[in-house]
Amino acid sequence: MEKIALITGVTSGIGRATAERLAAEGYKLIVTGRREDKLKAVAEALKAKTEVLPLCFDVRDKQAVETALNGLPEAWKAVDVLVNNAGLAVGLNPLQEGVVDDWERMIDTNLKGLLYVSRVVLPWMTARRKGHVVNLGSIAGKEAYLNGNVYCATKHGVDALSKGMRQDLLPYGIKVTQICPGAVETEFSLVRFKGDAQRADKVYQGFTPLTAADIADAIAYCVLLPAHVNINDMVIMPTAQANSSQFHKVL
Repeated sequence: MEKIALITGVTSGIGRATAERLAAEGYKLIVTGRREDKLKAVAEALKAKTEVLPLCFDVRDKQAVETALNGLPEAWKAVDVLVNNAGLAVGLNPLQEGVVDDWERMIDTNLKGLLYVSRVVLPWMTARRKGHVVNLGSIAGKEAYLNGNVYCATKHGVDALSKGMRQDLLPYGIKVTQICPGAVETEFSLVRFKGDAQRADKVYQGFTPLTAADIADAIAYCVLLPAHVNINDMVIMPTAQANSSQFHKVL
C-alpha cells in the first residue's frame, strides 16, 4: 500500500535529502517550501521517482499553512509520515547584543511553524489512528553553547514538544521521533551568517561534518522500523564532534 510523507523545508539541505530518500522508498510526497522557484525544481526532480504534490508557503504564516494544507485533496490528507524539518539559525550574538528580528524569525520558524503544521496534520493521523511524526531538533536542543542563546532555546523547545507529542499521541498508536544532529554541512551556516559564505565555510574546515544524506538515512531508518518499534530520540554527531562546542579539527 502506498504511503504519503509530508516534508517541510525541502528546498535545500536535510529536507531535500529526506524527500529524495523517502521517494526511493516508494513514498508519495507532499513537499513544502517558501522559495517557489527552488520548490518547483525539487518537485520536478522528484517526479521521476514518485508522485509529488508541492505546496509553497512559509511555515511562519499560520493562515497560509492552514489554507494550503486544508486545501489538499482528501486522498492526500492520509499522511503517514510528517517530517517537521523547516528551521534555521540566524545570527551568533551574545544575548545582550541580539537582534530582535533574528530572534523572532527563529522562534516563528522553529517553534511556531512546527506547531502550525502539526496542528493541521495531527487530527488526520489521530482520526486514522496511525502515523509517524519526525521533528528535526539539534544538539543545540540538548545543551546551550556560547552565543547560541535563542537558537538553543528554540531547539530546547522542539525537544520538549517532541516529548509532549509522544505522550499526547500515545493512545492513538502514533509514533514521534526527534532527530538531533550536530554539525551538518548544508545552508545552515550560510543562513546563520546572513549570506557571508567565507565565514560559513570556516565552520566546516578541519573536520568531516555530517551531510544532509546522513540525516535523511537516519530518518528513513526510523520511519521504516516495524510498527511496534519507535525511536524516541536520536542524537547524531560527526566523529570529530563530541558535543555542541567541542571539535577535533586538523587545520
